[in-house]
Amino acid sequence: MVALLLAGCGGPAAGADRTLTVFAAASLTDVFTDLGEQLEADDPGLDVRFTFAGSSALATQLAQGAPADVFAAANEQQMAVVADAGLLAGDPAVVAANVLEIAVPAGNPGGVTGLADFADPELTLAVCAREVPCGAAAEDVFAAAGITARPDTEEEDVRAALTKVQLGEVDAALVYATDVRAAGPDVEGIAFPEADGAVNEYPIGVLADAPAPEAAHAFVDLVRSPAGRQALADAGFRTP
Repeated sequence: MVALLLAGCGGPAAGADRTLTVFAAASLTDVFTDLGEQLEADDPGLDVRFTFAGSSALATQLAQGAPADVFAAANEQQMAVVADAGLLAGDPAVVAANVLEIAVPAGNPGGVTGLADFADPELTLAVCAREVPCGAAAEDVFAAAGITARPDTEEEDVRAALTKVQLGEVDAALVYATDVRAAGPDVEGIAFPEADGAVNEYPIGVLADAPAPEAAHAFVDLVRSPAGRQALADAGFRTP
């Protein structure tokens, strides 16, 4: 049990009111929320709070002094920003990987068939901003395919791009395969071969000034446990 792990580490007794703050990439929203609820169930008195956003924005907030216990990024470059600033308690661990997929509204009203359609000026298209991991990966796949993309909007994180599809505001968006799965029947996914050339790995680490270090290590251990790896796999992530 996680509560026993905390007690064994000399942390606060189960039942004490404590808060664990996790900064995590937007694409981890569903699976991390579930894991956080599991940790709370195993450790009464622990309140797990998440901030989900683009990894670059989260890394910037941490570098500027935002208090948090755990950081999980959608690529190793953004984790390096935090590590290079001396903000990690130890080496981060890669817990998952993800690839891009084209998301279209149910029924695919725009008739999108593949990555080349992102060069079509007659379609309404969304991608992530280039500074966030899903945007950086998008630039890589467009370059690999020799495509000059013509997006109509660049979103602050992958869930914002997905929302455009869910609301029918765009004909297609480039998001992660896991986000297509999480969206359910309102969204259809179109895989493309260039995606495997831009795989994003997801590292997680405990922050050096974590206000709740015992709970932080317990959450990271849960994510890395067989149950955590299974949760990530069930959500469509690739796991080590």
